[in-house]
Amino acid sequence: MDDKQLAKLIRQNSAKATRSLKKPTRKYDATLPPREEGALEDERKQFFDEMKRREF
Repeated sequence: MDDKQLAKLIRQNSAKATRSLKKPTRKYDATLPPREEGALEDERKQFFDEMKRREF
C-alpha cells in the first residue's frame, strides 16, 4: 500500500468518524421541540438529582 492510498483511507475514516459523532435527533416525532442545552438543562439535572436523593 503506497502513501496515496493510505492517505485516502485515513481521510475516509476520519470523515466517517466525524459523521458518527453527531448527536442523534428525535426521529419519532417531528413536532417535538428541539432539545434545550445550556443553563436550563443543567438546572433540570440538578433538580432531578436532588429529587432522587430525597425519601418519600
